[in-house]
Amino acid sequence: MEEKTDSLQDAREEMVERQIAARGVTDERVLEAMRTVPREKFVPRGERGRAYLDGPLPIGSGQTISQPYVVAFMTEKLGLKGDETVLEVGSGCGYQTAILARLCRRVFAIEYFEELAERARAIWRELGIENVTSRVGDGCPGWPEEAPFDAILAAAAAPSVPSGWIGQLKEGGRMILPVGTKSQSLILVEKGPGGIRQTDLMGVRFVPLLEASES
Repeated sequence: MEEKTDSLQDAREEMVERQIAARGVTDERVLEAMRTVPREKFVPRGERGRAYLDGPLPIGSGQTISQPYVVAFMTEKLGLKGDETVLEVGSGCGYQTAILARLCRRVFAIEYFEELAERARAIWRELGIENVTSRVGDGCPGWPEEAPFDAILAAAAAPSVPSGWIGQLKEGGRMILPVGTKSQSLILVEKGPGGIRQTDLMGVRFVPLLEASES
């Protein structure tokens, strides 16, 4: 068991060095979170041998766990310092949530599929993660009763930046999300006293954001 644990830790270290740090992610808190959170626990048992490969993996319900580099890149762009409240839309298997939970005060996570949400909650309990509040449902409205948020991260692509999410973001806050249908871009939204600034960061491919009327 100890040998297996050491092997997985080595795989995480290699993932961080070769896939993440080598591509320009420098926030040491983000890198340490990526080294620490056991990605293999968040993927289906049959995929665990591929948990640290450089790419997304299926997690059931037609959803995926994002490529490790994309998780780290998106997290770094939020600029978390440790005392923030973060909204996550499309928490999926809960891996991105676990990374965020190590870097901020509290995460409010929304997942459309109940099976994925329940599985994620079980893993968070196993790992002793206690600063996540999650619910099952449509993420399009955000979570207005817990707003405003210091940061918002979405792991599903919206056709455009939802205005409701911007309204739930604090002044000085940041939001990162994939936007588009056939062609998607990762967009950073910054809300300042002078208004909203949007920056197109890179092309991506995410599953679409589902609304309550969709199956």
